[in-house]
Amino acid sequence: MATNITFTMIKPDAVQNGHMGAIIDKIIKAGFSVKALKYTWLTPDRAGQFYSVHAERPFYNDLVKYMSSGPIVAAILEKTNAVEDFRKLIGATDPSKAEPGTIRNLFAKSIEANAVHGSDSDENAAVEGAFFFSGLERF
Repeated sequence: MATNITFTMIKPDAVQNGHMGAIIDKIIKAGFSVKALKYTWLTPDRAGQFYSVHAERPFYNDLVKYMSSGPIVAAILEKTNAVEDFRKLIGATDPSKAEPGTIRNLFAKSIEANAVHGSDSDENAAVEGAFFFSGLERF
């Protein structure tokens, strides 16, 4: 059963390039309500914890280094069919393959520096959101 909540992060490249406001504006204009928002800087340890599911993959160390290289914006978003609709809004991981007008098409630099993270399932949205925010049961 689909939920109405998803999790996103605006990644260091997009924050450093001044796209934070434009991305949040695009999210709101797509009908999402921002239920929680946090501007923070992940330590390498916290980034490693968040991406622990990828710990055995060859890109893990580079991912942790990148995600702790600058501030990020974490957010809980609400909308009917939130996870699926948000995945459509952000576009393909590879910005060169992302549909025109999607967040990654507009703001990402590469597969690695792809501007935003979006939960890929309702279950992961709950886990990822809880990593940054307490009290998610309110949503």
